[in-house]
Amino acid sequence: MLKVLTAEQMREVDRLTTERYGIPPILLMENAAHAVARVITEKLGGSVKGKSVLILCGKGNNGGDGAALARILWLAGAIVYAPIFGCVDETSADARGNFESLLRLGSGERAYITSVELQTMTEFSAERYDVVVDAVFGTGLSRPVGGALADTFSWHELQARKNKRTLFISIDLPSGLDADISTPIGPHVSADMTVTFTAPKPANVLPPSSPLNGELIVANIGSPIELVDEQLSSLFVAERSDAARWLERSDFSSGDYKNKRGHALIIAGSEDYSGAAVMCGNSAMRSGVGLATLLVPASCKVEVASRVIPEVIVRAIGEADGGVSAEAFAANEDVVRQADSILVGPGLKATVKGVEKFVREIVSSREVPVIVDAGALWFFSPLRAGNVQPPATAGGSDLILTPHEGEFMRLLGTDDKEVIKDRVAAVRDFATSNNVILVLKGERVLIGSPDGRVVVNPTGNSGLGKAGNGDTLAGILAGFVAQAVKFKIDIFETVVAAVYVAGMAGDVAEKKYGKRVMTASDVRECLVDVFAEFEKMDQP
Repeated sequence: MLKVLTAEQMREVDRLTTERYGIPPILLMENAAHAVARVITEKLGGSVKGKSVLILCGKGNNGGDGAALARILWLAGAIVYAPIFGCVDETSADARGNFESLLRLGSGERAYITSVELQTMTEFSAERYDVVVDAVFGTGLSRPVGGALADTFSWHELQARKNKRTLFISIDLPSGLDADISTPIGPHVSADMTVTFTAPKPANVLPPSSPLNGELIVANIGSPIELVDEQLSSLFVAERSDAARWLERSDFSSGDYKNKRGHALIIAGSEDYSGAAVMCGNSAMRSGVGLATLLVPASCKVEVASRVIPEVIVRAIGEADGGVSAEAFAANEDVVRQADSILVGPGLKATVKGVEKFVREIVSSREVPVIVDAGALWFFSPLRAGNVQPPATAGGSDLILTPHEGEFMRLLGTDDKEVIKDRVAAVRDFATSNNVILVLKGERVLIGSPDGRVVVNPTGNSGLGKAGNGDTLAGILAGFVAQAVKFKIDIFETVVAAVYVAGMAGDVAEKKYGKRVMTASDVRECLVDVFAEFEKMDQP
């Protein structure tokens, strides 16, 4: 997991890099420019020779990065244009050396730098270039831009979008965004790719600003990692390595058999929502778990059994008034006792008293981690008469709640969206005060830990916002958690890995089928591709 830093924390890391380790700011700037140059070179097929690059430079250090980048690309054979928003003698002390160096290269056939009036910026038509680089503000902005600069942002973005071959890259952060705020504060740039340095910032990873970054690359430019570790931040972004490490720890060995790989018990479904149980069971089985058992109401057992993959065990729960009977827990005590993880909720009828009693019994008497999803979350809402909050410490086992935004607001006992405007703070407060792991679904899933950490999941896409994908994620979680119990892997780390892998499967499905066509079942089947990709990474 990568720690996410505020702009002030990042400035402190830069300061300490120089103070403790003697690495001067100009060297950090040079390293940053080289990092961006490598990305551009890779995206252009391995060479920038003969390519046209427009680098829009501000007067601060972000502009200094841009000036250094202009020099590096020019020396590599690119045709570089680097107009400055202002004059060279107005630039920051650290950046000025790079601007003056670029000026000394002189105007010629392949390089041009000048100080221009903002209203004349449109002479640099973005659609004429192979690459447009935004090096105007970076993380240094705290108020909205206006006037000609705001018009320039909008104009250049429009020009770049008119020509789809133009690659639009921002340095550190798309200009116009406040690094510490998840919501855009005014006119801003929208990039195809953002190269940020040392650590991501909140606006790099939190929506609605995060999509404006495009693909995010975090480059190490020379600051020791211990300086980042020292910063008091409990916000993180999940990495591919988190999932890879989890998969390595739960890898198959020659002595594995079904009981060694965990048993996921899924209590789900109803006559009206049998598909939820099917999708949970199928995705749990695809996750690598040894056994997956579905407990479903008798009214839908035949329907579920006929559609679920044959490897999933299907058992019936007796019913009363169209739901689970009050005696269901005792009748299925054997399978509950054998489970390594329990998922309860998808497709269950939350309006039936027997269902509620059954769910509460599962949660309150649990001896293994329990995942509460969908309708079952309603039983723990303060809005429900006679509500009793879930005992988060029962049996010493983790309780994992997986609401979408509407369900989360019910858990908070409100219909005021302002309460969750700061999603990170809301998730952290709920997870710590209730001692639960909270998975808040939506754009960029947030995972809250009882210890106050909040992890942003960067995988997935809007194609996942269709029926059944919540059930697929719930099944993957149940399967991963059951394996984690057997392999003694931390449950919070397991949830982070499961959400990351599920999002990756969604991204594979988007590439294969497109957002319009992809279904939750497609996402489940794309787990095959995801696991295969990780296996390739492990090969020498």
